Amino acid sequence: MERLIALVTDRLKDRASGAKAEFAANQGSHGIGFCAIDGLLPEADAQAAYAAFALGNPVWRLMDTFRERKLTSKQFDCFDPILKQITFALQAPGVVSLIEEITGIQGQLPDPKLYAGGLSMMREGDFLDPHIDNSHDQFQQVYRRLNLLYYLTPGWSLEKGGNLELWDKRVQKQQTLVSAFNRLVLMETHSLSWHSVSRVVPDGSHRCCVSNYYFSKESPTGSDYYHVTSFMARPGHSLRRSLCRIDNTFRSLARVIKKGGFGKVDIYRGK
Repeated sequence: MERLIALVTDRLKDRASGAKAEFAANQGSHGIGFCAIDGLLPEADAQAAYAAFALGNPVWRLMDTFRERKLTSKQFDCFDPILKQITFALQAPGVVSLIEEITGIQGQLPDPKLYAGGLSMMREGDFLDPHIDNSHDQFQQVYRRLNLLYYLTPGWSLEKGGNLELWDKRVQKQQTLVSAFNRLVLMETHSLSWHSVSRVVPDGSHRCCVSNYYFSKESPTGSDYYHVTSFMARPGHSLRRSLCRIDNTFRSLARVIKKGGFGKVDIYRGK
């Protein structure tokens, strides 16, 4: 992992100035700070990480609701070690410091227990509707501040779908960022950072991602607030938007009843 930390550190240093300007410009014009760092790792390492995303691995958890459809896992010991090494390389203190420099968000705390981070795979027809991530960690002690999304599918392009979409605060207009191979996306999170993933088109490709999340004690807005992960349907789907509001309310009540949240694990059997 030390080798990967050194590689990530060098790449972030190379891109720090441009990434910082990109993040700030998007923060000002779009309301969500974000930037893309391409070529995060050498080609051979990125290819090896992609190969570790085995579709037939029985530890994938299937998330399948009207809000989303994807496979996720945090059971790194059931995958090639490179995926765990990449995940925790992005949590190394020196890497966190560089990310703070790029984003301008100070006091960032990584997520070593992987409350929010892990692996995800999206297959034909999989999607993630517009949503804002839950505002805090599991026990509501620190605020979620930054998503770090590292994409690993070779040859990925806009036409394949499965791309990151960043929305305005009314969830009416979006900007698309391609989930390009070997690309790290830094995206700030707050109470209006609506984002989604477009539906994957049927061409046999699998969109693979290693996710990390940073937290901080300071609120992104300067004021206290709290919300669960809240979904909103795409523009033009008024009935589904109403359903999402009801669903968000019930899940918020559930979190009040049980602060740590409820969990259900569905194992994907590779059907």
